[in-house]
Amino acid sequence: MGGPLSAVMQTFTHQVAGEPITVRVPETPEDLDAFWSWFGTANERGHIAVDTETTGLDIYSPGYRLRTVQFGDSRTAWVIPYERGGEFVARARHALRAINQAVIHNALFDWLVLDQHAGIPLESLAPRTTDTRTLAALIDPRQPQEGGIGTGLKPLSAHWVDPAAPDTQAGLTSVFRSLGLTKESGWAGVPLTHPTFLLYAGLDVLLTARLQPVLRRELARLDVRHELVVYEHEIARLCAHMQRAGLVLDTDYTRQLDHQLGDDAQRYADQAARYGVTNVNSTAQLADAFAGMGETLTERTDSGAIRVDKAVLLALADLSMQWEPLQTRTPNPLALAVLKSKRAGKWRKAYAATFLDTVDAGGRVHPAISPLAARTGRMSITRPALQTLPSSDAMIRRCLLADDGHVIISTDFSAVELRVLAALAGVRRMKEAIHRGEDLHSFTARLVFGPDFTAKHRKISKGVAFGKVYGGGLKTIQRQTGAGWAEVESALKAYDRVYPEVKRAASKWQRQAYQNGMVFISATGRRLPLDRDRTYAVTNYACQSVARDVLGQSMLAMESAGLLPYMRLPIHDEILASAPAEDAADVAREFERCMTWPLYGVPIEAEAEVGGRSWGSLYGADY
Repeated sequence: MGGPLSAVMQTFTHQVAGEPITVRVPETPEDLDAFWSWFGTANERGHIAVDTETTGLDIYSPGYRLRTVQFGDSRTAWVIPYERGGEFVARARHALRAINQAVIHNALFDWLVLDQHAGIPLESLAPRTTDTRTLAALIDPRQPQEGGIGTGLKPLSAHWVDPAAPDTQAGLTSVFRSLGLTKESGWAGVPLTHPTFLLYAGLDVLLTARLQPVLRRELARLDVRHELVVYEHEIARLCAHMQRAGLVLDTDYTRQLDHQLGDDAQRYADQAARYGVTNVNSTAQLADAFAGMGETLTERTDSGAIRVDKAVLLALADLSMQWEPLQTRTPNPLALAVLKSKRAGKWRKAYAATFLDTVDAGGRVHPAISPLAARTGRMSITRPALQTLPSSDAMIRRCLLADDGHVIISTDFSAVELRVLAALAGVRRMKEAIHRGEDLHSFTARLVFGPDFTAKHRKISKGVAFGKVYGGGLKTIQRQTGAGWAEVESALKAYDRVYPEVKRAASKWQRQAYQNGMVFISATGRRLPLDRDRTYAVTNYACQSVARDVLGQSMLAMESAGLLPYMRLPIHDEILASAPAEDAADVAREFERCMTWPLYGVPIEAEAEVGGRSWGSLYGADY
């Protein structure tokens, strides 16, 4: 790293891909004039990269600060110390309003930061933005642990721009430690004048500016449709709107729940201690205790230790993965105590405490929405992870409320995964059943087990169907249904006989992936890399990616119908909304209309449910 070249305007030199670059930090009005001169020329020339440095990730939490705003092209970066106020704020805002074409990495975050803390409306900046993270995800959606590059700026830059790109990140972490700060507290505590901090901030826009044309060329080389790129930016914009709107937090209820969950975690931990387990997270203690109770545990981890993970505990407790009673054995009381203690502790930390930590001054929480979270493009809620809540939960959902005078509306697709499978694979019998309005799981159970099928048979048929869609194997279906190995194996074979198109489609999709370098191209043109040791997952990728795009297209239809002001969260195949109580029935019907349309001749249908004030009211809560 080069040192400052000027005693007035801090100026740093560095190299990116063997070429000299410059990072400038204005200190005076004259320096800001120099920035404005550069900005005018760069703005006429083309894209300008934009980034922010802030005090953390919780944009709406009390005390949150926007520290710097950065602008840059491939050779020059300007770090505007926004935190100093005055003319620095005025020039940064002026530039953000005037910019013709912005390039931002992970734009949704910066859109909301600038909307909330710099007065630059999301509605204004988003249409002028290209998101390099979105471009990268459309090239390869895999994270490093999956064999991909990932979608972080530093690893992407190391791959596409300069192998030395992550160096400053490590240097900044060292600076944080030298100042007695953690990685989390460092962003708020590092001095605004620290050279490594400023260089890091400047390099981010330089790397983003260089990354954008490289990724564009790669998308063109791979023949990824431009329409898909535009579509993903639109989905990100809609998600940003929903995150900004947020949901009202019932603060009193959430505080009570926080205490209750803490008490529950301790009470069930005390129960586990009666069996000699003083730490519910100790695998060794659990394995010994279960052995002493006469339980036979045969599964082992890669290191050879006895496996006592959630799946094993649920089986011992006679519960499915959704915590439903399986009625296949006597529940083990230790397993139940451990599961309940761990869940209460997790829910307290992940949900109740997070809500209370991040609630804004107006009493709203803003769960972070990730539009391209999974390999298949599925969205997720990352802080807190609301999509991981059990489908039956009312307790956590009770924390979140519609606006004053509003009620909650949930509009959910009807068996969308199976409808997508029927459409993509051309499953004749399944399509006929859908057109007749039959329950698909009961219909399948009748084909597989005969007209006298039982509720258990329906459950097995449902498990097999979702196993096909989600890539779950025999063991997973066993755990979900509680059925025996032979029973599930027989049902899987029968399923293939009654729906032969599914197996044929999977074989065809695998061949297409092999011919395309182990990349499956979805029906909407999405690139889905396939792992050689998990080629069976192609059915899951094909169906989940299209199901996600069914939701995405429906969201665009909702905006066209004027429903965006009511939209709050996309949860799996559901849209959560807040609407005035007196208009709720009409609004609900409009959501249903936007989520109902044909896919290759198969009707995609949705059903809206109008609840009370809380999200939990849809799950049995009394408010």
